[in-house]
Order: sequence, then C-alpha cells, then structure tokens
Amino acid sequence: MARTPRTRQAATVLAVLCCAAVVASCQGQDGPKRRGSPVGGGASAQGFTLVASGDVLPHSSIIDRAKADAGGYGYDFRPMLSGVKPVVARADLAICHMETVYGADGDYTGYPTFKSPPQVAEGLAATGYDACSTASNHTLDDGAAGIHRTLDALDRAGVRHAGSARSAAEAGAPTIMQTGTAKVAHLAYTYGTNGFPLPAGEPWAVNLIDSDRIVTDARAARKAGADVVVVSLHWGTEWQDEPDDQQLDLSKRLTGARTDGRPDIDLILGTHAHVPQAYEKVNGTWVIYGMGDQIAGRMTNHSGAQDPRGNESTIGRFTFAPPERSGDRWRVEKAEFVPQWFDVDSGRVVDLNSAIGQGADVTAVRDRIRRVVLSRGAAADGLVMGKPAKQMK
Repeated sequence: MARTPRTRQAATVLAVLCCAAVVASCQGQDGPKRRGSPVGGGASAQGFTLVASGDVLPHSSIIDRAKADAGGYGYDFRPMLSGVKPVVARADLAICHMETVYGADGDYTGYPTFKSPPQVAEGLAATGYDACSTASNHTLDDGAAGIHRTLDALDRAGVRHAGSARSAAEAGAPTIMQTGTAKVAHLAYTYGTNGFPLPAGEPWAVNLIDSDRIVTDARAARKAGADVVVVSLHWGTEWQDEPDDQQLDLSKRLTGARTDGRPDIDLILGTHAHVPQAYEKVNGTWVIYGMGDQIAGRMTNHSGAQDPRGNESTIGRFTFAPPERSGDRWRVEKAEFVPQWFDVDSGRVVDLNSAIGQGADVTAVRDRIRRVVLSRGAAADGLVMGKPAKQMK
C-alpha cells in the first residue's frame, strides 16, 4: 500500500459535468435500483447486466473531502461518486470493492492502517452499488471490531457483502443475490492481511486465497442455487501493469475447474494492484486482473515517485444471457470496460468517456488505460470500450 502524493496529470476537470452529477446525486434523482436483493422472487426471463469497479481506498485526504462535501454535517461520499452513477445505477447488479474497514465516533484514519467513516456505505448505496467485496490486505486493520462495524454499516445501507464475516455461520453461507430470474453468487478472497493475524478463535473472519477452497466454495454456491458465480480476488503485484505469475496461474486453475462439463466460476474480478490491468478470456471465462483504484488519495509508487496511474481504473460491464437449456451456463454475450479517473483536485470520480470533449484534456489518460486493458488480446474475444453514459440506452 503506497502513501499518497502525486502530481496532477490533467489539471482541469469538467466542472460542469461534476456539478450537474453532484446535484442529481445529492437531490436523490435516479436513486439506486436495489435490484441485487437477497434470493427470492424473480421478475424477468431476460438476461442481466453486471458492473464491477475497483478499490475504494479512503486516504486522509479523501476523508477530509467527504467532510467538506457534507457541509459540516458528518461525511458525504455521494458527490465523490456521482460521476459514475449513470453507469452503476443502470446496471442490474453492481459490485464494488470496499478495501478498508470502518471506524466509529470520529476515529477515522488513512494510511497505513485505515479506519474509514461508515458513511462510505451510504455513498456506495446511493450510487447504485448492490454488493461489495470486503476481503483485502486491510480487512484486519482494526481487528474483528473493524469487520463488525463495516458489515453492520453495509447492512444498514442495504449493500450486500462477501469476503469477511462476523460469525462462522455467516462465513459459511455464500452471498447469493437475485436479479430477474438469475441467482448470482458473489465470493471474495485476499492474498493476505499485511501481517495482521486472524482474530483468536475466528479463522473465518476473512477469506484467504486458496485455489482448492475457492473451487469448493464455488461448487457449494452452485448447489445452493446460483446460476452465475462471480469471484473477487485481491491479488497481484502493486504498481505492475501486467498480471504476475500468481494471477496467471490462479486464473487458469479457477477458470479450468468444471463440474459435469460446466465451469464452476463464471467471472473473476481483480483488485489490489493500484493500477488498471488487462482483461482476458481464460478457458472461456472473463478475468479482470485488476480494475485499479476507484477512490484513493494522491499516490506514490514503490520507487517513491508520484504515479498518476494510482488514480486510474476501469468499470467492467458484462451482459449475461440465459442458457437455451436448463442447467447450461449463462453466457456473457457482451463484455465492456469503462475507463475512469479520480481527480484528486476536485475529489470526484470521472467517467473518462463522458469527459472527452467537455473541457478536460483526458484523452491521453483514457487511451493509456485502453492500451493496458486490451494488452492481452481481449479485443479479439469481443471486449469493447463502453459508450459514454449519455449514449447508453
């Protein structure tokens, strides 16, 4: 985890775009759809669209910004995320990565051990997120108490979660959500916890990456009724654009696992590296090696240099179609990525596609992200850059 400071790569950010989005968000227009509900009742024979985004990592500067945006009344993370609300809220199911745990009673800290305001959960819900992965190297920054506060706050906000747990029973039950006629399981795991030991007597507090265990959990989720199994992995090498050997090996093993000829895992979502990484279809299954940081303060890399990549990320958007025959795999009929940038000066997430041509010179940032995302041949398998939000139907 790198400390913050970095130079501003594109000094101006679309004030008009951000202001309009903030007004819409804070006035409650186009509120969150809350379609990722617990299993029970469906409504449609159609497919569904799933979006997923990268690390939410509130450094001290992010906490200060949320306090300022609240106008002196607590913390408000809605304006910060308002720029991607049109993309997130339009999806049938939206998944984020909540990298940090929450503090209480004003005890909030940034790097190196994070305790974020619980109002982050409210901001995520207002943006349209239905669920978050909570397994990361910072999950144990405040021990079991931090996990409890985080999951309690997400519950209050109506945001489902996977990857950490308050009890053995909770850890043993897969997170399954229903969208239309599809039941979607969300599982999450991390490579480690920065040396913090698991709480005494609570080996289930956070899920650690183990390929055999992940496959076993995926099969259990399928037996519990999941039509689609999505796995979030906090993995990889920080500040490295290319996936490392562990990512490449693990992705092959996980996507290669099958039961009665059907893949056990239908989508892999990667976080942790701080930079956008490639998308790739492996054994017929889409893998995002790394989505980058959706929200973070100014970043420096391991060399101590200010690194603008630490505020670049993508949203993955996958349109699933139902199988032609019962028991067959739900297939991804359209795979897209939406390039993002967090402008630390304005404290806003920017949909780069929507920003192009509206006063901010962000074309170079968008094109760099696109080159990385497509660097392992995903375009040949059909991955495309998503349209600007204003062009989405």
